[in-house]
Amino acid sequence: MARGPLIACPHCDTLHVRLDPGARGRAECRCCGTVLYRRGWLSLEQWVALAWACLAVFAIAQWFPIVRVSLQGLDLDLTYWQALRLCWDRGYYGVSVMTGLAGFWFPLLQIALTLWVMQAIAARRLPPDLGPTLRVLGWLAPWSMATVLILAILVSVVKVAGLAHLQVAPGLLGFLALCFLLTGLGRWDAHALWRQAEDAGLVPVSGAQGRGRVCDACGCVQPPQPSGRCLRCGAALGPARHGGAAQVWALLLAAAIFYVPANLLPIMEVRTALGRSNHTILGGVIELWRYGSWDLAVIVFVASVLVPVTKLLALAFLLLRDRPLGARVQRQRTRLYAGVEFVGQWSMLDVFVVVLMAAMANFPGLSQISVGPAALNFGAVVVLTMAAAMRYDPRRGWDVLRGARPAKETHGH
Repeated sequence: MARGPLIACPHCDTLHVRLDPGARGRAECRCCGTVLYRRGWLSLEQWVALAWACLAVFAIAQWFPIVRVSLQGLDLDLTYWQALRLCWDRGYYGVSVMTGLAGFWFPLLQIALTLWVMQAIAARRLPPDLGPTLRVLGWLAPWSMATVLILAILVSVVKVAGLAHLQVAPGLLGFLALCFLLTGLGRWDAHALWRQAEDAGLVPVSGAQGRGRVCDACGCVQPPQPSGRCLRCGAALGPARHGGAAQVWALLLAAAIFYVPANLLPIMEVRTALGRSNHTILGGVIELWRYGSWDLAVIVFVASVLVPVTKLLALAFLLLRDRPLGARVQRQRTRLYAGVEFVGQWSMLDVFVVVLMAAMANFPGLSQISVGPAALNFGAVVVLTMAAAMRYDPRRGWDVLRGARPAKETHGH
């Protein structure tokens, strides 16, 4: 007899009884080591207040200028929205849309939806469209890249400091504060909110009516439903496993094709009174190193060169070595996949940097930076590799290892 709600590991499907890990504790899967959930020391009401603070800081960061740039008596106050508008006006529509969604609209929606659901749970009045809302929130989370944008702002400031004089503006301080607030709020993903509603007695308890299927949208363990939809959130349960190897290979091949022009073509063109020069991604890393910012040079190299290659090779390795060799090896492969998932969005760093630098150095006749053709290609690499990681299902290897038997229930805490 289960002693509490059931939770299924998203990477191996092992069932656990969800126990309280204590303040600042976490629960890990005893099969593959995946962190299943964490518990902080703040109450739900305090998290609601923190979410409101996050929304206010987001408004400050986006509304006020990030920096004031001065060059030969000319001053320029820059906000992130102005950088996006300038990119659009110059005809770089794809790059402008990509960075606008990832750096502004998706983070804003993520904060707003998280806050809305938190308040509904705290008030013990769930909206009828809770299921679709949390499905949207779950889809948004990987594509919300505000933290990557914050690092890109710091890299851009260091690079442009060699061309003009920069002063810190309130928007930059807002972005730095937003980094810490979003990191904390990011723990409240769709599954964490479902668990909170479950503990409040507002939704059906996972595993209370039996087992046999796990809803990927809300994590509810339940028996097979005649309707083919989750009894808790209404999402289609679909096939037992999603994303065949052919789909992942196709996405990886497309990413590898885009990766070639992303590195060979210039990602930006710099025009000054002394002439013009083209810069590739690797050239930007070398330039940071020459400026003495070796720490940022290493970060950009890792995010823009090492991470994309590692993602491509790691996913290809997992597809080629899909035959399980034992629990220990399969656990290592699962951790490799978890690492690929974690670093996925950080490759967007260089695309953000180019958009910001093009706006910061916008002094026609004196200094001007244009977005190069490599930016859109590199953005496509990021999107395709993230999509490939999402379509890859690490549970297939565990299914084979178990002999396709139903998931074993363990009491993890």
